[in-house]
Amino acid sequence: MAAQENFYEVVIIGGGPIGLACGIEAQQAGLSYVILEKGCLVNSLYNYPQTMTFFSTSEKLEIGGVPFISDNPKPRRAEALEYYRRVTLKFGLNVHLFEEVQHVEKVQNQFQVQTSKARYTAHHVIVSTGFYDLPALMDVPGEDLPQVTHYYQDPHYYALQKVVVVGASNSSVDAALETYRKGAQVTMVVRAPEIGQRVKYWVRPDIVNRIAEGSIKAYFNSSVTAIRPGAVDILTPEGPVTLANDFVLALTGYKPDFDLLRKFGVQLSADDKLYPQHNPETMETNQEGLYLAGVVCGGMDTHLWFIENSRDHAPKIIQHILAKRTH
Repeated sequence: MAAQENFYEVVIIGGGPIGLACGIEAQQAGLSYVILEKGCLVNSLYNYPQTMTFFSTSEKLEIGGVPFISDNPKPRRAEALEYYRRVTLKFGLNVHLFEEVQHVEKVQNQFQVQTSKARYTAHHVIVSTGFYDLPALMDVPGEDLPQVTHYYQDPHYYALQKVVVVGASNSSVDAALETYRKGAQVTMVVRAPEIGQRVKYWVRPDIVNRIAEGSIKAYFNSSVTAIRPGAVDILTPEGPVTLANDFVLALTGYKPDFDLLRKFGVQLSADDKLYPQHNPETMETNQEGLYLAGVVCGGMDTHLWFIENSRDHAPKIIQHILAKRTH
């Protein structure tokens, strides 16, 4: 009886904006569904820096036809959290929070999904797990020390401290500028020869100028080799350098949950991009009935997909599921 009660036509793994969009589409199509999220609602957005500003304008972050009203040209994290919470309540979405998927298997054309709280059976599964929950590690000695974090939240915490920021993406640049303006002594360690070209266009000149004037020290074409209590060893083109250090913000990027995809039997490309196999017209993977939505579709190219350009994954998937039912 319990197993029957936990049967859904669609199980959606991931309660981010695209997972919610899939839930809205399923609900409007009359399909039974459940959204499983291992953390809080829109967990990845919650873990973004508190002062984070989106690259997209508010109308491009909308789901379910619900207007996203913002006073800012680019909405901030707090506004997005409120918006997606209100959307969830408006549609009464069936979201199970703090429930992590632990095991999956396909048995006689049905998916069995075991979570930390229950077991579900479904005809179809949509994986919309994003990428922000798993940091890309540097794999250097000392990376597990308490002075190291792969997530940056609030600049005040680092006031008057010696901070090393690793990376030159949007998150790295934001962290460097904000902690510098709270009085931190900031050093950036960047593998590339310059600040990334994909950094937000209104922010990039700021960091370039701060580096040029010496307010923020940057080592380009460089990498961290070891982290020790109170110090960081880096390798630069001029040779090894040791920096006095209080905190390391290792903002070296994040990656999708490839282990989960492998458990489902999704084929990944043989190169370092690890693109998951799927049909871009239907979003169905090599496993019949298993779909991908959102950032997870891009493998290690996590910049390919974001909310703005993957919202249409939801209607594609649900339309394909409905088309199957009519045949």
